[in-house]
Amino acid sequence: MGAPFGHSHSDPLRRFVIGTAGHIDHGKTALVKALTGVDTDRWEEEKRRGITIDLGFAPLPLGDAIQASVVDVPGHEGFVRNMLAGATGIDVALLVIAADEGIMPQTEEHLAIVELLGVRRGIPVITKRDLVDGEWLDLVRGEVSTRLAASRVRWDPAVATSVITGEGMPELREALARVASDLVERPSDDLFRLPIDRVFAVAGAGTVVTGSTWSGSVAVGDAVRLGREGRVRSIEVHGETAARAVPGRRTALALVGVDKSELARGHVAVTGPGWQATTLIDVAAELLPTARKPLASRTRVRVHLGTAEVLARAVQTSAIAPGQRGLARLMLETPVVARGGDRFVLRSFSPVTTIGGGVVLDPFAPPRTRLRRRRVAAEQAPAERLGILAVEAGLMGLGIDTLAVRLGVSPDRVTAVIAEAGENVLASAETVVDRQAVIAEAGRLAEVLRRYHEEHPLDPGMSLQALRAAVGPPAPPSAVLDAVLDVGVKGGQVEVAGSVARRARWRPALDARATDASDKLARRLADARWQVPTVAELEREFPGAPVRALLSHLARTGGAEPIDAERYAAKGALAEFRAALEAALAELGTATPAELRDRFGLTRKYLIPLLEWADRHGVTRRAGDARVLARLTAGKGGS
Repeated sequence: MGAPFGHSHSDPLRRFVIGTAGHIDHGKTALVKALTGVDTDRWEEEKRRGITIDLGFAPLPLGDAIQASVVDVPGHEGFVRNMLAGATGIDVALLVIAADEGIMPQTEEHLAIVELLGVRRGIPVITKRDLVDGEWLDLVRGEVSTRLAASRVRWDPAVATSVITGEGMPELREALARVASDLVERPSDDLFRLPIDRVFAVAGAGTVVTGSTWSGSVAVGDAVRLGREGRVRSIEVHGETAARAVPGRRTALALVGVDKSELARGHVAVTGPGWQATTLIDVAAELLPTARKPLASRTRVRVHLGTAEVLARAVQTSAIAPGQRGLARLMLETPVVARGGDRFVLRSFSPVTTIGGGVVLDPFAPPRTRLRRRRVAAEQAPAERLGILAVEAGLMGLGIDTLAVRLGVSPDRVTAVIAEAGENVLASAETVVDRQAVIAEAGRLAEVLRRYHEEHPLDPGMSLQALRAAVGPPAPPSAVLDAVLDVGVKGGQVEVAGSVARRARWRPALDARATDASDKLARRLADARWQVPTVAELEREFPGAPVRALLSHLARTGGAEPIDAERYAAKGALAEFRAALEAALAELGTATPAELRDRFGLTRKYLIPLLEWADRHGVTRRAGDARVLARLTAGKGGS
């Protein structure tokens, strides 16, 4: 069982992010100020216009054990994209509804966004209680309760408040503390990810990025990647210096090695392997009933994922009607950093309105596999999806270090997910591969060996290197090649002996014709004695015979020995030459090739290959132009 949300043995605080949502001028910023004492209207323009244009943040302690971060998001329709950036990473939504106006158009849009982004808990807050009487307040309560009854978010009962009189504020704090105790853990041992919503420079600190930490943690001095690598110089949480950033907090990172001009809202700071910017994602999408037209191939949309807003086009997508769900492939015009399980919102290209959203099924959609042929689905467990991705990857397999991002699971869950996939996959230290693909390839390699044996019946087998090269193209990872051969060996299809592979129980054999040719070759080598013919000369003498293969066979059976790549001699003849050479050098001490030529009656054509064979076998060694016995030289060197 996991620890409570944000809890660790070294840090007892439970942390979460609260986000405000609701129509313009319904009192969100005033509510946040009443709760936290912080005025989140940061810009002069906001002060002048009385609306929150950009994101405002404030800490909210809720007792000794609970620390919330409040994100005050804009309510003006023209700034919904900022609201989307703020809604990213929210654990609890405060749906703010003014008592004197009730539910308004932007209330509905913000509510839809909260639902589409998968926010699980919420508290409706009826503000400006002091402006209405009890009867009117009851009507508004009823309207809110009826509307939220159909919502997929789990809403607590509405709390009526007034920032003028302070009414309802203690009750709201109690409700927030109660909800906090029931939140799902956001693990700190996951991969670190911080979607960036602000970038600025501070003298002495360098480039600073802020956002809500989605997952994992990062410490001062750690390296982070934001397209390029930077280092964390310092960390602040709501203006307080911290040694480590943890999930569920508003976080500011001061970075070294990255210039402010290189970053913008929508970028992501990450640590760990597997992260990669992508332009093709497969998703489970849903359209709101209020969408004006279906989502179909070629439809251009705005995708809000994390703090990023990018233009995209639906491709290979069967039409999804308003109010319906379906699979879609989104081709993004700007790369984003996405993870399996990420929630996103879709807005129409023009006019710009919220039309739907969904969940990322595969952040790295395979471009050569058409969407309609894929079996990914929103309801799949990670192990089931792993099996499907492994089938699609074939013998190329899946890098284990990519699975935490692609499947949307924490790194310490990857091993368990692979185990849950069971007999469907094979895993090495680096790669997961579909078991059936490996079994099929092992069978194909057995057939490759069968054909090789037919064409080279006298060879002991196929070079293992050549057999491994027969897998692909493209060439799979080495671990997959090892798995294919291992399955072939254990399945009784393949045998591996040193650097040679062959079909199980296969041995080189000579038919009657080859046996006759082999006998003739053996006699020819014996008759030649030290006047060793080349392979080319023997092929001319024995036209049509597989001379090289027969010579290799004779060498394996002990009837011949290779002198070099182009000459084979009778085994007995070589033993005689060695004895004669040792005797000659024992007598002479040293001898040149010319002296040995005269002594043995051999021309240089035959003598030099034999002398080089003796050098390689440690019988002799060169001493200038002459030869001496190698063992005598070694003896002198050791005396």
